[in-house]
Amino acid sequence: MGSPDSPERMKNRPRVLLADDHQMFADGLRTLLGEEFELVEYVADGVAMLEAAQRLRPDVIVADITMPRLNGIDALTQLRANLPDVRVVFLTMHHDAAYARRALAAGAFGFVLKHSAVQELVLALRAALEGRIFVAPSLGADLVARHQTNPGRRTDPCAALTPRQREVLKLLADGKSVKQVASSLSISTRTVEFHKYTMMETVGAKGMADLIRIAIRYGLVSE
Repeated sequence: MGSPDSPERMKNRPRVLLADDHQMFADGLRTLLGEEFELVEYVADGVAMLEAAQRLRPDVIVADITMPRLNGIDALTQLRANLPDVRVVFLTMHHDAAYARRALAAGAFGFVLKHSAVQELVLALRAALEGRIFVAPSLGADLVARHQTNPGRRTDPCAALTPRQREVLKLLADGKSVKQVASSLSISTRTVEFHKYTMMETVGAKGMADLIRIAIRYGLVSE
């Protein structure tokens, strides 16, 4: 058997792409994972994650949920269209079962909380590479409890939104006016208004503020 840093050992290590917009935290992950995994690249937003994944074809991706330009869950949804076997483990500060449900529904193989990364991230990556799902133990019980006590809301209401509706919602959540959204997407203001009210009806929102709160809760937009 070669030494820990021998070329043969390094060649056989699983290749990991890291996507997180917190540089200092990402540097810490390099140290945590460097002995067992080969970190092929670090990117700081969801769009860059898509590009790097297509170019490098890593064995597994470690991604944050809240990132600039495109959040991690939406990036995974888009990525699976071209790389259906992609394995993504989310590493996040969101201690909320709703995020975990949405991540798993999108096809994630793992959901780990950042404060538990030292204890759980390597376990989650090993599980993903073996085709198994890993969810932070502290959230696993919450997922089951919510499923049992609130069966009428087991699904993410935002999952029913179309890609265009999600684009409209993200721009509105960023504070854009209906006119600005229409200009950005090259559609009419009437179409924007139609999407807005259709989204409110779809997710059961009472108004625009309520719609944005629901979107934040399910990780579709950031606060």
